[in-house]
Amino acid sequence: MESDERPGTVLTDDQSWEVLQRSSYGRLAVSVSGRPDIYPINFIAHNAVLLMRTNPGTKLAGLTVNDRVAFEVDHVTDEEAWSVVVEGTARVIVSQSEIDEADRLPLKPWIPTRKYTYVEITPTRVSGRHFELGEEPERYF
Repeated sequence: MESDERPGTVLTDDQSWEVLQRSSYGRLAVSVSGRPDIYPINFIAHNAVLLMRTNPGTKLAGLTVNDRVAFEVDHVTDEEAWSVVVEGTARVIVSQSEIDEADRLPLKPWIPTRKYTYVEITPTRVSGRHFELGEEPERYF
C-alpha cells in the first residue's frame, strides 16, 4: 500500500542552528517534581548557546531546581515550515564579565519591563525538521 505520509526532512545541526539564529521567540520547557511547564520566551542564539533574560519567579525557580530543559522554536511561511528542538542544561549567568558580554547582545525584553537575570542554555542535543506545507491529499479507497 502506498503512503502519502510526508514526515519532513531532517535538518543537519548547521541547518538547525540557522533556524535558531534567525528566530527570536520560542518555548522553554522545564519540569519540576515530575510536573512540566512551558513558557514563551524571547532569546538569542549566540556562540553555540541560547541566551534569555528573566526575573525571579516560577520559570527561574524551576530552572534552579532542575537544570535539564527543552527548548522549541518554529518558523512558518505560507509554503514551508521548520521546527527545531534543543535539549540541554540551563544556568543562571552570575559572572560579571559574562553579564557584561551578554549586555552587549541585541537581546531585549519581550514586554516593556526590566529583566536583570540572564539564563544560558547549553545544548546537549539539537534536532530539526523542514516541512513542505500544502493541502491534505484526497483519500482513495
